[in-house]
Amino acid sequence: MDEKTMSWERLLSAKRFGLERYHDAHQHTRTDFQRDYDRLVFSSPFRRLQNKTQVFPLPGSVFVHNRLTHSLEVSCVGRSLGNNISATLAEKYKNEAWVDKFNGVGAIVAAACLAHDLGNPPFGHSGERAIATYFSEGNGQHLREQLQLSDDEWKDLTHFEGNANAFRLLTHRFEGRREGGFVMTYSTLASIVKYPYESTLAGKKGKLGFFTSERNDFVRIADELGMLRIPDTGVRYCRHPLVYLVEAADDICYQIMDIEDAHKLRILTTEQVKSLLLEFFEGERRDKIMDTLRLVSDVNEQVAYLRSCVIGKLVDECSRIFVSLEEELLRGELKGCLIEQISDVPRQAYRHCSEIAYKHIYKASDVLDIELAGNRIITILLDKLIDAVLYPEKNYSQLLLNKVPSQYEMRSPEIFTRIQAVIDYISGMTDVYALDLYRKINGMSLPAL
Repeated sequence: MDEKTMSWERLLSAKRFGLERYHDAHQHTRTDFQRDYDRLVFSSPFRRLQNKTQVFPLPGSVFVHNRLTHSLEVSCVGRSLGNNISATLAEKYKNEAWVDKFNGVGAIVAAACLAHDLGNPPFGHSGERAIATYFSEGNGQHLREQLQLSDDEWKDLTHFEGNANAFRLLTHRFEGRREGGFVMTYSTLASIVKYPYESTLAGKKGKLGFFTSERNDFVRIADELGMLRIPDTGVRYCRHPLVYLVEAADDICYQIMDIEDAHKLRILTTEQVKSLLLEFFEGERRDKIMDTLRLVSDVNEQVAYLRSCVIGKLVDECSRIFVSLEEELLRGELKGCLIEQISDVPRQAYRHCSEIAYKHIYKASDVLDIELAGNRIITILLDKLIDAVLYPEKNYSQLLLNKVPSQYEMRSPEIFTRIQAVIDYISGMTDVYALDLYRKINGMSLPAL
């Protein structure tokens, strides 16, 4: 194998992070990758996703997606993508002794999809921005000089990002927990990291895959899997190829499901949505879809049927592109995402959906209200908790810190560790918990007397 090409034999590894010395290569009824999936489903951080905003405010009279339902749907799509490409690649590499490793691809992608949003704080993407900008332009600006933080530490704070935080959540040894965090397989962990470089290389877009505090952990995983390292001033790698499938599953679900949610909330009309989703098809396939629509009078069912057709189309397209570009992926040469490489008709339709979503959905009044409120809540929580960990001798600090679960290292001798513990605590909150704590520390909510 060329040194400048990744190998599936190494990329598909069941070795567990934190339990390397106990690695067992024998086959079991339930594979290690299926265990990754099950471990995530039964975890507290995964359950908390049910009360974290996806895009729209959490359900009132109309049910819309939250982070949990989104992650489950992404996982379903990811499993389909993984199974599609593994069937084709298993045939291509059928004479290799390690060909059976492809049997695990669907489970790896499904598990990575389940975990991809675990690190997102409450209140959607606005929560990410609230934490990062607290340090870059808010009340936390003075902390760099006051606490004499290093460049690496400061970049971790000012470039807070949900993807990097997911990797930290899964690998960090929280107080009282076992070594290796969730003790996931190397391949599942690598498949989560959409931006395989550290915070010092985040640039203007603020995208990164791991904080410098987890740099050595990621390097250990990437080198074991034979991921290609890019010469740079910091730590940067080419993506694990399965990241492209996780990304594609996320792209497919959030874009199409947001359109369906907007229909349920009457932000978009039935005719608008039907027109948008029919754009993905042409010719005989479009005619057959139209025939089916005439058999259904329920408009929500019509939209659901169209949505399922579009997802099926995009799964097939992205699977085809992945296989056709496999060698580029293994060389780390593919630029952009799979959805940008698909056939012209569905690609243009997807772009049109993105334009409509940006204009009519992500700028909707209810969405902006959540972002404004979330920003305020997270800012106040950061103010109070950071003050508490910096001055723990204060009476108020002691009261507040006593509410924090013991897994968070709020009393660490290292100042930066305490700041990170505050972020770990806040980012793990649900929307409701964050709002409740905000009200309590502001004297707006009291227990029943």
